[in-house]
Formats: sequence, structure tokens, C-alpha cells
Amino acid sequence: MKKTFILDTNVLLHDVNSIYAFEDNDVVIPMVVIEELDNFKSEGDTRGKNARIVSRELDALRENGRLNEGVKLPKGGTLKIELDKPNILPQVFSFNKSDNSILNIAYTMAKKEGSYKKTQSPVFVVTKDINMRLKAEALGLSAQDYTSDKVNYDELYTGVAEVEVDPGQIDAFYHDKKLALEKGLYFPNQFLILKANDGSKKSAMGRVANTGENILKPLSAQDPVAWGIKPLNKEQRFAMELLLDDSLDIVTLVGTAGTGKTLITLATGLQRTMDENAYRRMVVCRSIVPVGKDLGFLPGTKEEKLEAWMGAIYDNLAFLADRKNPDEGEEKAHYLLDSGKIEIASVTHMRGRSLPGQYMIVDDAQNLTPHEMKTILTRAGEGTKIVVTGDPYQIDTPYLDIESNGLTYLVDRLKGQPTHGHITFTKTERSRLADLASKLL
Repeated sequence: MKKTFILDTNVLLHDVNSIYAFEDNDVVIPMVVIEELDNFKSEGDTRGKNARIVSRELDALRENGRLNEGVKLPKGGTLKIELDKPNILPQVFSFNKSDNSILNIAYTMAKKEGSYKKTQSPVFVVTKDINMRLKAEALGLSAQDYTSDKVNYDELYTGVAEVEVDPGQIDAFYHDKKLALEKGLYFPNQFLILKANDGSKKSAMGRVANTGENILKPLSAQDPVAWGIKPLNKEQRFAMELLLDDSLDIVTLVGTAGTGKTLITLATGLQRTMDENAYRRMVVCRSIVPVGKDLGFLPGTKEEKLEAWMGAIYDNLAFLADRKNPDEGEEKAHYLLDSGKIEIASVTHMRGRSLPGQYMIVDDAQNLTPHEMKTILTRAGEGTKIVVTGDPYQIDTPYLDIESNGLTYLVDRLKGQPTHGHITFTKTERSRLADLASKLL
């Protein structure tokens, strides 16, 4: 049975290709959604950009027919723009709200289809607004989140696996400096912790080769060091191995607050950019999303405006510049920024740029949509390495969650690629209090 999906504005702004994500079913866009897109299109942020993209896409579909009558979609369904219907909602629903106008269209269509209050309704409201889904359910309508880009976080690739093997295989690994692996069982650049299956404490650590040979190779002979920073645990050790490997184009690091993601990423970037000149410049960008009440308008230059949002970056740079004297560290950090070898930018400023030969860090990536993540990664030019970090448990962007943000989406889609490496951090190193807060709060 064909289904009808009625899309809310936030779905289109979240994924500009969402109108094509419903296979051979029918898609309805209420007129109030078109009006909301029109209001957003003049904004300079990502929402404005996405609104303009959706509007252009809808305009292009007019070549296939009249949108008010329905036009064919590539997979066999139809797309239709639906005008507002006479209000038949219960009086408790104020009709001057756009959400209720959408619900009224869904309510009217469901009754027309004879599916009202049936278990399997062919009419679905698709929205990323939880309260709107609740209101739809109260009306007896079927409502769902937009899930085409969702990832099961509990099954997200961690980049590390523990494997029990015969003690003789561990001895052979140390002797031969390699160990043959079963084909298709592990991903390239995945780290394996070998443990003896006889109850002894014999163990070894290695990394799956990214050359397609299905072999495990040992880690570097010595712990990696970058700008005086040494790994404090095996996860940081694994991450620094990836960050210092020029054969990788992209590294993703996921972990809770205080696990050292940003610090070791910046340290490695400074090492490769300032000391070794392996990259022309280090670019650090973050998504500007307020936690709590927004700061509002900020005066000053672009750098002065960004300083209020980039505190975590400046703090880490100051620590790396002088770990013993914080005051001198801040002065040295500003000197580093003035050198021209480091650029701090917001994600918004990345649009339209081309960045060849650069070490690029995308911090707090959990606040990006999958589409925004794609936009940033396509900025990379020849010879650029991108490191994406974030904590999926600290999302401040409306309509994103632990399973639909750009960070988890990226990790899931890139796993298995020979030029991608990933580590999920589990151990907090910032302080006992930070560790306690991340576990209990």
C-alpha cells in the first residue's frame, strides 16, 4: 500500500534531499511550509542556505508538471504542495500556528483516506519536533521522526576491538612483526588488542593494515609525542598514531568531555604545521551554537566575535604553549595565532572555500547536521587532512540527537575506508571531577 508522508519545515532544513527519501510513496509539502522556507531563505546561516536549496529544487520539479496536482519523483512517488484546509481540528488547537496548520492538513487527508484512528495509517506526519509528534498522536495520527540518516549509536564503530588468541600467535606477532587476519572480519586502520586465551597476562596491540593485505601490524616502537604531549592511555595512543599518519585523509574522534580529543588533535596539528611544515596551515573550526541563553550581537572584528565562542580552542592552545605558566601561555597562544599559520573560524565561514595542503580540525562536530558535515568535508583540497572531533552526548542544536548528528553519521559512513581512522574515547583524563560528572550527570 502506498503511503503519504507530510513533511514539516524542519525536515527539509535538516536534509535538503529529504523529498527523495521516501521510495515510491507520495510526499506532501503544506503551503505553510513553503511560507516558512521563504522566511528562512534570507538568513545567512545554514538554515538560510538549506531553505534556498530546497526552494530551487522545488522550482526545478515544476518542469515535470504542476506542483498543486502532484509531480512524479524519480523513485515512482509523487510530490504535491497542499493548500491550507478549512480547520477541523478540536478547538484546543490554535489555528494561527503553522504546526497546527500542518496537522490540520494531515488530519483532513487521513479522514478522507478512511485511515483515521486505524493502526496502520497510510498518512504520516514527518517532523523532527517532538512536541508536534505528540500532538499528532493525540489526534490519532501517525507521526514519525525523519530517520533516513539515523545511526544506531549503541552499534557505532569504535575503532578498537579486543581479540582472544592462542599465546603462540602473540609470540609470532612479536617475532614476525605481523599477523595474518581472517578476511573481512576487521576494518582497515582498526586497532586490535590481542589477549591470550589461556588465562595468562600475555597481550599485544596492533593496527590493521590499510593496504588490503588483511594483516595486523605493530604500533610504532615508541609512544608518539606531539608538542610535548604524550598519550596517557591506550586510546590516546591509538588516536595519535592515526593523527601522525600521513596516509590517512580523515580521522574521527568521539568521546565525552575531558578525554583529551581536542588537546591531542591541536598538539599534533601544531607539530605537523609549525615544527615539521608538513602542512601550510592549521585551520580550526567549530559550530557556533549557544549553550543556554544566546549571547546575541557581539561587536568587533571577526576574530573578536569568534573569541567568545572559541574558548575551548584558546584554552588548549595556551596550555600547549606553556604548560607551567598559564599567563605566559596565553601570550604565546596569541603569538601563534598572529603568526598566520593558525586560523580559527566558524563553520559558517567555511562555505565556498577551498583548502589545499592544510591540517583542518572540525571541533564539536556533534552540533552539525549530516548535510553540514558534507559541506565542510568537500572544502578539503589536495594534501589536506581533516580531524573531526565531538561528544554526541553534548548536542546543543535543536532537532539533532545522538543518532542523527553529523559526527555519528560520518563515523558510520566512513568505516572501512582505507584513508579513514577512528577512535572512540572512554576514559576521562581532565580531572576526577570531570570524570565523575561525565559518568553520573
